[in-house]
Amino acid sequence: MEITTTDIGLAARTHGLSKHYGEGSTQVHALRDVTLGLRRGEFTAIMGPSGSGKSTLMHILAGLDAPSGGNVWLGDAEIGGLGDSALTVLRRRRVGFVFQSFNLVPTLDVRGNILLPFELDGRAPDSRETAWIEQLVEVLGLGPRMAHRPHELSGGQQQRVAIARALATRPELVFADEPTGNLDSRTGREVLSLLRSACTEYGQSIAMVTHDPVAAAHADRILFLADGRLVDDRPAMTASAVAELMLAMEPAA
Repeated sequence: MEITTTDIGLAARTHGLSKHYGEGSTQVHALRDVTLGLRRGEFTAIMGPSGSGKSTLMHILAGLDAPSGGNVWLGDAEIGGLGDSALTVLRRRRVGFVFQSFNLVPTLDVRGNILLPFELDGRAPDSRETAWIEQLVEVLGLGPRMAHRPHELSGGQQQRVAIARALATRPELVFADEPTGNLDSRTGREVLSLLRSACTEYGQSIAMVTHDPVAAAHADRILFLADGRLVDDRPAMTASAVAELMLAMEPAA
């Protein structure tokens, strides 16, 4: 009998994943033979020196970029075998993404941006989803800004809208690329608490790329990349222990 990712409690996994850009002498290897699994209901941080392949790994896991080699599964769906339309539906219904560049729709106000995943799926939020969205809006301090468009918001406020949009539909798997990078320390802590509650209260899986040891210390598990390879896989660590390990990795970067 074939073992599926659902059977082994994985929200996503890769096997022998590689990614390169260019050809010949100019070829750049972003990922090299990466095999890993993201467990359901777990908060995973992905760390590594600049250029280690963190964001590339996240984009491929989310189905936003294609691998050069190896396999990728979202749940039990091997996404390399899916057509564009099937992959789009899978991402829309099962994956949330907080982009470093926000990717808000400039013509929509805050409310419209948060509700966009529902609009794209052709439905309105149900009562539980509406209550969750109201909680997100309150915690992220977006109440007074709901009628504002992105150009009327600060970078930190745009980041909060992006986070609310990613969490609104309570997708099974949420990818967050430096989610606290444009936030003050208090709001950053609140965002990390929100991501934590998404795991504990709703069983969502969170995969967060971060360079911040304090943010990584909120995770259940920390994956470390260097030179496109997975070099360490640790359970929860303190911020100081994360910082020490990151510092030790820098010379090898």
